[in-house]
Amino acid sequence: MNYLAHIYLSYDNDQVKIGNFIADFIKGNNFKKFPEAIQKGILLHRLIDSFTDAHPVVRKSKRRLHKRYRHYDGVIIDIFMDHFLAKNWQLFSTIPLPEYENNFIALLEKNSKILPSKLIVILPYLKMQKWLSSYANLTGIEKTLQGVNKRTKGISKMDLAINDLQENYTNFESDFFLFFKELESYVSNIDFKTLKK
Repeated sequence: MNYLAHIYLSYDNDQVKIGNFIADFIKGNNFKKFPEAIQKGILLHRLIDSFTDAHPVVRKSKRRLHKRYRHYDGVIIDIFMDHFLAKNWQLFSTIPLPEYENNFIALLEKNSKILPSKLIVILPYLKMQKWLSSYANLTGIEKTLQGVNKRTKGISKMDLAINDLQENYTNFESDFFLFFKELESYVSNIDFKTLKK
């Protein structure tokens, strides 16, 4: 899952949201230096990623992609999933996506002192370019794919994946609804009180 899904799947708990959002920037046991609720968000992020990577619907989605992407196929599907979540946001939240996004940016800014330095760098772009709400349209997803491709110095060829999305759009959206229902159920059954470090 990409940014939006991880934030959404955070039990509507602000500290868990922060942990879930920053998790990719926290390696190994470094998460233990954060407050407990943020630690739980980081651990939740890792559980979501493991569930996603092993899920048969996600694997089927990866097979729909051109072989040129190799091990970047998972990143591409994560971005596609965020697109369908953003596009269908009204089915998942009563808070409009632009408002939800603004609230989350304000939360990050309020807690900027504990954010990893790499996140501090991208925070202005996240805010200015409206990353989360831009996922709802194909132009926003195309820019996201181009940006990630640039960070891989063009090796991933992810800028081409917008074509895969458009060519197989209905199937990818069907995959999203099948998978995300099961992911929500999985997350709702995680007992945070017993979540192990």
